Amino acid sequence: MKSSKEETQKSYPLLSLRNILVFPKSTISLEVGRARSVKAVELAQASGMGLVLCSQKDTEIAEPSPEHIYTVGTLGLIKEVAKSVSGNLRIVVEGLRRVKVTSYLTSDPAFVVSVEELEDVGVGRQEADMLIKALMEQYEEYVRVTRNVPAETLISIAAIRDPGHLCDTIAAHIPVSIAEKQQILETLEVRERAEKLLDVLEKEIELAGLEKRINLRVKKQIEKSQREYWLREQMKAIQKELGDKDDSISEAEEFRQKIEKAGLTGEAREKALREVDRLEKMPQAAAEAVVVRTYLEWLVSLPWNVLTEDNIDINRAQAILDEDHYGLREVKERIIEYLAIRKLVDKPRGPILCFVGPPGVGKTSLAKSIARALGRKFVRISLGGVRDEAEIRGHRRTYIGALPGRIIQGIRTAGSRNPVFLMDEIDKLASDFRGDPAAALLEVLDPEQNHTFSDHYLEVPFDLSRVMFITTANSSYTIPRPLLDRMEVITIPGYTEEEKIEIGTHFLIPKELKEHGLDSSHLSIRKEALREIIRAYTREAGVRNLERQIATICRKTARDLVSGKRQRVTITPKNIEKYLGIPRFHYGQVEKENQVGVALALAVTDVGGDVMACEVSVVKGKGRLTMTGQLGDVMKESGQAAMSYLRSRSADLGLPEDFYENVDIHVHVPEGAIPKDGPSAGITIACAIASALTNRPVRHDVAMTGEITLRGRVLPIGGVKEKVLAAHRAGIFNIILPRENKKDLEEVPPNIREELTVTFVDHMDQVLAAALCDPEDRNEINTLPCVDQLKAAQDVAMDQMSQ
Repeated sequence: MKSSKEETQKSYPLLSLRNILVFPKSTISLEVGRARSVKAVELAQASGMGLVLCSQKDTEIAEPSPEHIYTVGTLGLIKEVAKSVSGNLRIVVEGLRRVKVTSYLTSDPAFVVSVEELEDVGVGRQEADMLIKALMEQYEEYVRVTRNVPAETLISIAAIRDPGHLCDTIAAHIPVSIAEKQQILETLEVRERAEKLLDVLEKEIELAGLEKRINLRVKKQIEKSQREYWLREQMKAIQKELGDKDDSISEAEEFRQKIEKAGLTGEAREKALREVDRLEKMPQAAAEAVVVRTYLEWLVSLPWNVLTEDNIDINRAQAILDEDHYGLREVKERIIEYLAIRKLVDKPRGPILCFVGPPGVGKTSLAKSIARALGRKFVRISLGGVRDEAEIRGHRRTYIGALPGRIIQGIRTAGSRNPVFLMDEIDKLASDFRGDPAAALLEVLDPEQNHTFSDHYLEVPFDLSRVMFITTANSSYTIPRPLLDRMEVITIPGYTEEEKIEIGTHFLIPKELKEHGLDSSHLSIRKEALREIIRAYTREAGVRNLERQIATICRKTARDLVSGKRQRVTITPKNIEKYLGIPRFHYGQVEKENQVGVALALAVTDVGGDVMACEVSVVKGKGRLTMTGQLGDVMKESGQAAMSYLRSRSADLGLPEDFYENVDIHVHVPEGAIPKDGPSAGITIACAIASALTNRPVRHDVAMTGEITLRGRVLPIGGVKEKVLAAHRAGIFNIILPRENKKDLEEVPPNIREELTVTFVDHMDQVLAAALCDPEDRNEINTLPCVDQLKAAQDVAMDQMSQ
């Protein structure tokens, strides 16, 4: 019976509980230490009324606010209060009935709340008996499986005949989460509460059964290990009695364990176990034992079944590529396409990418960025100067000091079966009597074959199909055709001047400042100064020399700072010579004036595009054509074709039909130490020869490229972007290109195209009309010998002889 005072009481102090929940009709001992909780206990004790007990939602919060506390709790009555050894209060509380907090009246010094009492929604007697029976059977099964419930607890629970009370009592004695217990506390319908508790008990029984099976399995494994250990010890004792050493046995067993852990494939595992058996029968000091031991160590150290999981996030990969490299739009798009396919297809056939471009444009660092974007391991080998096939496939074990090839060594270094594997400088491969490394790479870089790649040292197949191979080269012309056919070539052209400025500003300068212990407060390089460095101190397609020049400035700045000469350095075009010396290159046209017999050609070299002068001299002779400058056969043939075309057009050029019989023509391309070849200088040679023969100057601000035929047709050439960028770097803004190369001009950045005047031609007559000046437009140049002068000199000589 409730007293009248209890019936009218609607507000009580609240005690928030952590990691515990109190059910009605249960008595529990609590330790109270928080200041607000102690005040709540004191208020309840002083008033002699109840205390609302509610659990916290988050047990990590030391001082909870109302939103951190469940609204449904238990109204309890304090039975005892005592001080514990730690200084906290130890109270014994009896749960009375369910209540719901309707509002918080005050929170200082303790929570005081208004509550609403909650009543159970009961069931009939027959249904109550059925629920009690079901709950007791399930709980007894739980006790039988877990074996962690005292017998007296089970006896006391069995005496309860109220299903609602039985649910509360069982829930209080099972170790489930506070959230699950709170659900049972908040359920007022007895039938629904019993159903929830039955579900919880069933789940706990399943977990307990699983744990029991795991423990039993572990116990059996331990017993098996102990038995094996006992047998091994017996074998050691027998071996010792026989006088044999047991080191080989323990070593063989160690290798067997490593083989099991390494996850070798079927054939490799059989091979390894056979070698272990051989090692076990050999004397430990035998030379063959050392060979077998090294072989087994290689086998078990390879990542046969280790795969790193790809982090296929297109946006993240794009951000990483943009962060590491400026520009290179085509390359980045191809990489993003590859990642998109990886996301859609579980096991796609990996492409073999080949980055072709001049030095310093970021081929190697781009491969590192791909590995970082994929979340894969990265390994790099350099193929420059490799002549031995065994460098790729490894040496057979019959040789002293034999080792696997670079491919297997790289896989072992990576520690996974699917790294990003960079083969640098693949165009520098060579071959001799030791074999052809390029032919050995055919198997490595062929997706149809590399899943069973066999190294001569291992003699067992290793799967390379999950490796992402990337190769780099400065030129694709020296790569064997069968090898090139297995790769997807992505050309990385040189950077424009504006791109170099952006790279220098956002990548190179911050990098060099950090490496030299400086920051922006010590050194500032203005954009105009950076442009001057690019124009006057570097002439390259990439940015490697630009980085070196910035490093030179940083070193000199560091010296000035340490010596105390300056506290801050600002590099401008006016003071740049003080740090880098006199300019090494002259920015602008190769020739300053129009000259007879000198035309500018555009070429592609291993370091990017370049502008070359083609000089022609006409002297008295017998019709010989001489070409110098270390020219290749194709370029010499272009000179012959140009000469034949001019002879066929002698009348249109105003030349005698037999002009070539009395003169020798010498064609020279400067920088003779550098080999030159290719058909793209054909129209340049023809233009220079025509200028020298007709005494008409060639425009000094025009550069040209194109192949010439005997009929004067101008054929398309390659490397348009590199050639156009080279002309722009040299300050030449008038270019003559074959008409069929018009589509290739789209690859040139728009800001560069806007500054250029491009003349598209399909016949040599159009080239001469665009490049040659009128005879009187000489600009005070030094003329070269021409046909008219030579003919006049010959006439004078003949007159003197006749007299």
